[in-house]
Amino acid sequence: MPSPSLRSPLYSLRRSKRKGTKRGAAASNNSRVNSDGEEGAGEGNLQNNASSANNENQVSGSVAPQPVVPSAVGLVTGGASAAGHQPPYDLRRKSPHHDPAAAAVAPNYPSGCNPSGSLSSNSACAAGPSGYATCMLPARKRPRRTCYTSSENGNSVDEQRSAAHYLQYELPDEVLICIFSYLFERDLCRVSQVCKRFQSIANDTELWKTLYQRVFEYDTPLFHTGICKYEFIAIEESEYDNPWKESFKQLNHGVHVRPGFQEKALKYPSRYKGRSIAYFDTIQSALEFLDDAESPLVFVHKGSYQREYLVVENNVNILGCSSGNVAENVTIERDTESTVTFMEGARSSYLGYVTLKFSPDISSSVPHHKHYCLEIGENCSPVIDHCIIRSSSVVGAAVCVTGSGAEPIIRRCDISDCENVGLYITDHAQGLYEDNEISRNALAGIWVKNHANPVMRRNHIHHGRDVGIFTFDNGLGYFESNNIHNNRIAGFEVKAGANPTVVRCEIHHGQTGGIYVHESGQGQFIENRIHSNNFAGVWITSNSNPTIRRNEIYNGHQGGVYIFGEGRGLIEHNNIYGNALAGIQIRTNSDPIVRHNKIHHGQHGGIYVHEKGQGLIEENEVYANTLAGVWITTGSTPVLRRNRIHSGKQVGVYFYDNGHGRLEDNDIFNHLYSGVQIRTGSNPIIRRNKIWGGQNGGVLVYNGGLGLLEQNEIFDNAMAGVWIKTDSNPTLKRNKIYDGRDGGICIFNGGKGILEENDIFRNAQAGVLISTQSHPILRRNRIFDGLAAGIEITNNATATLEFNQIFNNRFGGLCLASGVTPICKGNKIFNNQDAVEKAVNGGQCLYKISSYTSFPMHDFYRCRTCNTTDRNAICVNCIKTCHAGHDVEFIRHDRFFCDCGAGTLTNQCQLQGESTQDTDTLYDSAAPVESHTVMVN
Repeated sequence: MPSPSLRSPLYSLRRSKRKGTKRGAAASNNSRVNSDGEEGAGEGNLQNNASSANNENQVSGSVAPQPVVPSAVGLVTGGASAAGHQPPYDLRRKSPHHDPAAAAVAPNYPSGCNPSGSLSSNSACAAGPSGYATCMLPARKRPRRTCYTSSENGNSVDEQRSAAHYLQYELPDEVLICIFSYLFERDLCRVSQVCKRFQSIANDTELWKTLYQRVFEYDTPLFHTGICKYEFIAIEESEYDNPWKESFKQLNHGVHVRPGFQEKALKYPSRYKGRSIAYFDTIQSALEFLDDAESPLVFVHKGSYQREYLVVENNVNILGCSSGNVAENVTIERDTESTVTFMEGARSSYLGYVTLKFSPDISSSVPHHKHYCLEIGENCSPVIDHCIIRSSSVVGAAVCVTGSGAEPIIRRCDISDCENVGLYITDHAQGLYEDNEISRNALAGIWVKNHANPVMRRNHIHHGRDVGIFTFDNGLGYFESNNIHNNRIAGFEVKAGANPTVVRCEIHHGQTGGIYVHESGQGQFIENRIHSNNFAGVWITSNSNPTIRRNEIYNGHQGGVYIFGEGRGLIEHNNIYGNALAGIQIRTNSDPIVRHNKIHHGQHGGIYVHEKGQGLIEENEVYANTLAGVWITTGSTPVLRRNRIHSGKQVGVYFYDNGHGRLEDNDIFNHLYSGVQIRTGSNPIIRRNKIWGGQNGGVLVYNGGLGLLEQNEIFDNAMAGVWIKTDSNPTLKRNKIYDGRDGGICIFNGGKGILEENDIFRNAQAGVLISTQSHPILRRNRIFDGLAAGIEITNNATATLEFNQIFNNRFGGLCLASGVTPICKGNKIFNNQDAVEKAVNGGQCLYKISSYTSFPMHDFYRCRTCNTTDRNAICVNCIKTCHAGHDVEFIRHDRFFCDCGAGTLTNQCQLQGESTQDTDTLYDSAAPVESHTVMVN
């Protein structure tokens, strides 16, 4: 007699058959609900006729009933199915491959049974369901044996087997997909366990996509990638075979806020049978429902939720749920208090993909003391992700993070178009703020104050109607890789003891300045790009002391770095270029440290120190600026050490109008004008510098300039190494002045000065030229190896010469013009070449030894017969030879070259060969070009 366990399925099938039930139909839900809450298109086509027999095993509202199938699954006769499917696979075993020959011999009986219902005497070797003898199979692959009590059941069993076989292996895939489309997610998961074919079809991507979008509405699968991390991942980028199903699995435990659905579920319970999803009309009711849940998750569907009072004190995750742009379609709005408040206990809470609005009624008389769209209080650390945040309140802020232990993560949010501050962080709050869009706010984009210390990375802060980021009242913070631009005031403002760290940000196109540090502000600004601001790239004032390091500061519409009003600061390793005004400007008692910077290609000067500015300026490279490399004026006293100041289009270092300070160990070269100019009462100390390669002079002191020049090397300048003129009175000590392409030192137009212990050698003109009523003092100098005279004094000038050594100069040691009587004491003049005397004694024209670039001192004449002027001179040998018999006149003993030998007169010189044309004889060296740089306040 068969056991009850084997009879029960057949009995159930028999009862169904008597009632006319369709055979082989898979159980399904009574109905489906689409994304709009309507009934499924095929409602009623598939009836769950077996549900009444299985209600005792079903949990209402959770899963769909299972179809009734025989215990002997997949019995096949006559080989493979017509649909061409492979032999069926049971969940536990494979059926043996069909053998037609064995099928022809062995009767097609159930395993271990004959048609009469009695057990076969050779049941161990009875034929299997495909014609094989079961004794031929290993024990683990033998089909399950089933016994029946009477032969009249054979037809029912065969029919049941045939229906199951057809359903599993011959029914077209399209029909199965259509059937499966009426199933809910849990039914699909269960039916996928029947066989491999069902598993493959039940995991169809489009099937799950439709199911997923009816529940969650998202256009792209949303994955829970970590604690408080939700991310949309495109299908082609997902690592899962069925991204829709995996997303459903991860999010299935959430409840849904979808107004109207709760009422439908209660009114039409059959529509939702087989699914355990809770729906609520309000967010507040959903939060109350999940108050004690372990991992609460709330999906807020498309709509506007107004006057919800949302105070989050647990670890709930709240996500907007909609097609299209999710955040734009889900809005939470209030007109009093804060729209959403996170309080202590919300350590791992999440709010994402929604729009938050705070829109107080300005005409209402009801006061509201909290003016925030989003408020995050003490000891909580929620994640705010992909939210749009708007506030029309003219006070407060759109987002407020306040209190010790407030450590939110706010990322990829849009905080814009607010009538107040965008993001306000205060009172020791911290947090991580990344990839946010903060723009067009009426006040600052971000406020950080009162020891708040946030970390802000990759935010876009722009077009604010105030400052971009404002740190004040001891605010801190780490700001990295932010893009800050087009704000009405400074891009970044630091005030009142604030001390932020700003790294690798781009601060540009500010309508005023880039960075503004004032009122004892501090801060570290490192590796930023600061450019194209209307005013200075960096302002430092009123006892502020920031560090500006390794930044690019360029293309400002005014200056690069502007330090004023007793500002300080460390300015180092920056690249400052292309600014309309000075690269660095220091004024009004400011005293920064400026070192290791490159300051170049400015449309104005390089460094401008004025109005009692100070500062230590060392080891910078200042070059290729349109005006002076360094300006020092109006009582300023900076210290410049070990700088390279070169290739400027005017002066290298320019002291004027009582500019002072010290130049020590600098390399100053290749300027279009002088390397150093000192004028109008300026009195610097210039020590141990190299001043060379100037296309004008080396050092020019004029218009009452002073200064101490000590131990400098001044060489290879196109004109005099040092010029002293117009009542200037510098002191030169222990300098080396050599290899000039003109004279060594030229003193004229009333110039004075003390020259002591200098080495002056190998210059193309006189080692020292004193002219036009000048009266310097020369002591213990060595003047030697010159290509002209050692010392020349002319044009009513005089000098005090004491203990100098003058030797090995080409034209002579000391050459005095007519009427010059210097004061001489203890000088040694020896071993000079006296080339002028030798040329005269040899009957040569003096032009032969000088050409028109040198000016040997000797007697010169004019010829009335040849109508020469005061600007022409003729040497004594040409007078004797070329102008013999002419009416000639002795002029004076002075420095000149011979115009007769130069070919500038009517008669050709008989002592020269071909003439060399020259239009004008110069009695003095060419005057230096003075700088007329405009002082800009």
